[in-house]
Amino acid sequence: MIFVKGAPDVLLELAEMSSEEERSAWLAAADELARKGQRILGFAMKTVEPGQILSHENLSNLKMVGLAGLIDPPKESAIQAVAECQQAGIAVKMITGDHKETARAIGRQIGLAHTSNVLEGKDLDNMTDAELSEAVKQVDVFARTTPEHKLRIVTALQEQGEIVGMTGDGVNDAPALKKADIGVAMGIKGSEVTKQAADMVLADDNFETIAKAVKEGRRIFDNLMKTINFFLPTALAQGLVVILALMFNLPLPLTPVQILWVNMVSTLTLSYAFGFEPAHSQIMERSPRQPNEAILTKYAVFRILYVSLLITVPSYFLAMQFDSHVVQQTVLLQSIVLVQAFYMLNCRELLEPALNRSLFSNKAIFVSFACLAVLQMAVLSLPMMQGIIGTTHLTWIQHALIFTNGMIVFSVVEIEKYLTLRMKRQKEKKNVTSLQGE
Repeated sequence: MIFVKGAPDVLLELAEMSSEEERSAWLAAADELARKGQRILGFAMKTVEPGQILSHENLSNLKMVGLAGLIDPPKESAIQAVAECQQAGIAVKMITGDHKETARAIGRQIGLAHTSNVLEGKDLDNMTDAELSEAVKQVDVFARTTPEHKLRIVTALQEQGEIVGMTGDGVNDAPALKKADIGVAMGIKGSEVTKQAADMVLADDNFETIAKAVKEGRRIFDNLMKTINFFLPTALAQGLVVILALMFNLPLPLTPVQILWVNMVSTLTLSYAFGFEPAHSQIMERSPRQPNEAILTKYAVFRILYVSLLITVPSYFLAMQFDSHVVQQTVLLQSIVLVQAFYMLNCRELLEPALNRSLFSNKAIFVSFACLAVLQMAVLSLPMMQGIIGTTHLTWIQHALIFTNGMIVFSVVEIEKYLTLRMKRQKEKKNVTSLQGE
């Protein structure tokens, strides 16, 4: 006896049927199970002569004996992850070797956007590359696919300008993983060939982890942008202090040691805190960033220039109100450091208000402020540090003036952020209105 198991539609092609009605009955039974989201396995048998060598040629005129529906429901975490990805502007598509109706049912269960039309491998074979490029826009489920089909689907998506991430675990997934912009292999079930072809390996084989990785990547990018928006204006401000003095033939406002001190304390304390900023509450509601988008936008350059002047000019003129050159340098040094601390708070949110609930979720900010306070107290109060850095004691009035200057800079930047955000939202609203009109 030869016993065979496999895809029902494949076995039915090899089976001997008494009539077309019998074949249709088997197909209807398979479809009914598939529509429930079950993976279908068909069983067939054949009697052969004793001692006959088993070969593929023997697999004909089989007798169908049964069907089995295997329940493999998607995890709740996967359903939530798909919804989160779609909210983040990521189109999720399912490419499977399963039965068409099974794939459609699973696609609906996990919340894919377009499940009414499911393309099978044989449909792809009848499509030109141009036709497939158009079809992949409106189709999220592909069934009964081969490695060649997966490769064509990835290529078609890339031709539409999409950045494609492909997951897979079998050897037959390797070509598509290699072609994709980001190939992700399964770390547990994945073959070594797949892992070698992929750019990343998913250690827990969980789709939810991909959504978490996207969120973490966006958080890191946001914090990098915050660091750039903080560091460049403060670095330029220190250079402008020296440039202004040279332009107006004034004494050098800060010594090289003092400039080095300002850079050191801001790097060791203030910049450190940005790495611990939590992800924005709406970070997964944004559309994906364009890969060719410049890090320094026109707005970023504008902000760098005006903030550097905002740090430099008031601090410099405040310092020049005092007669002693040492006091001038000390006031300027303390003012630049304190304004940087205030501006660091501004940079916590690129456009939204800086003082919000998430401020208290980042304990690193308070640690960095405490370290900054200790270092500045040491450089202003300890004789040894005063001798090294070239500073002196400041009065309470001088400290109050410096603090007021910092508050003014903080307030100006917050007002500018509010106005910029308001104009941005008005522009977006106008664009949406014009699209609806069209």
